[in-house]
Amino acid sequence: MTTLYIRDVDEGVAEELKLRAAAEGMSLSAYAAAQLAVIASRPTNAQVVARLRRRDRRDGPTAQQIVSAVREGRE
Repeated sequence: MTTLYIRDVDEGVAEELKLRAAAEGMSLSAYAAAQLAVIASRPTNAQVVARLRRRDRRDGPTAQQIVSAVREGRE
């Protein structure tokens, strides 16, 4: 395991993290590590965009169909 040191954390942020950790019955360190694992498991915006660009959209709706559906929903 790697040890991370985080400097210059705002006092309000640190206090909120301590409260959330306590509410979960965890130490601040364990809570922060769990939250970092959640963040790291999510794709970045660039990864999502790249994945969407690779999709085959030939069978999807046309731009005009989308516009029509939006207009119908507003009526």
